[in-house]
Amino acid sequence: MIDYQSIKPWLFKLEPENAHMLAETVLRVPNICQVPFNTFLESHFITNPILKQELFGRTFLNPIGLGAGFDKNATMIRGMQILGFGFTEVGTITPKAQAGNPKPRMFRHIEEQSIQNAMGFNNEGLLSAQKRLKNRFPFTTPIGINIGKNKLTPDAQAIDDYTTLIKALHELGDYLVINISSPNTPGLRDLQNEEFITKLFKEAKAITSKPILLKIAPDMSKEDAVALTKLAVEQGADGIIATNTTVDYSLVKAPKSIGGLSGEVLKEKSFEIFDAIAQELYGKTTLISVGGISSAKEAYRRIKAGASLVQIYSGLIFGGPDLIKNINNELTELIKADGYSNITEAIGANRK
Repeated sequence: MIDYQSIKPWLFKLEPENAHMLAETVLRVPNICQVPFNTFLESHFITNPILKQELFGRTFLNPIGLGAGFDKNATMIRGMQILGFGFTEVGTITPKAQAGNPKPRMFRHIEEQSIQNAMGFNNEGLLSAQKRLKNRFPFTTPIGINIGKNKLTPDAQAIDDYTTLIKALHELGDYLVINISSPNTPGLRDLQNEEFITKLFKEAKAITSKPILLKIAPDMSKEDAVALTKLAVEQGADGIIATNTTVDYSLVKAPKSIGGLSGEVLKEKSFEIFDAIAQELYGKTTLISVGGISSAKEAYRRIKAGASLVQIYSGLIFGGPDLIKNINNELTELIKADGYSNITEAIGANRK
């Protein structure tokens, strides 16, 4: 097999978005060709029973998932299974196709092992994603569908975008995620308010019994984050994903003036918000942690703080395909070292 670290310098000579497109070209091949699970998969997909748990009516063979934003158009689901992810979250999907923000809109902060992106929900739209998902669902591993409003949709009509997406997609995934926390769609984070959350979940729960989660930003106060997520759960949210990217540009030495930061620089900010939410909501709903996770140690910290699942995005770019296998193997050893026979015993261990 090719050593990722040896080719990474060459990949990093490409513009970040071009490198992503190259990765997509490779990772979408298993979707197109319907290739069987092969030797590579067997060596990367970790199926140790200690990592297995049941959530949302599905079996998660391991807790490491792909965060939203990498597979925007549901083209790489099979490829991500081959890399060893226990679940994949596709999107963000909007009702209408949109090109996103002007390029360049993705930047590497190599020294800080972080990414800054201002993509702006670029995707092929609902009909394209719906067609792909219909052709393949149900999948071997669980699939989440992350949904958002179109850039040109006024905030006053935003709820229509979300309900349109829920109606069209709720039978094609294992859970849905309401994304009102991206910093790259003007006004989107303004929807992180009591009135919108209350109305949205009331309408959403009338459409489907499929689990619907809320993804929040890391840039609000802990108090506001707790209040908002508590309200969402009271109104019917089946889980919380914390967090999206941050607009705290002080975290890197040479920031751009647009977009949100992910990767190592987001780690502590994301954890602090997640930890505050978990202190209030652990045991009351399903919690998923994302932001700056690139090691088994960090994944385990989030799990012991109350996360049933964790997600990775930027870590994959800097760590490469072996990262998922390595995290799952090391996570298995960490769980065993604490005397647990299954991951469910470790979830929230620091809250008990």
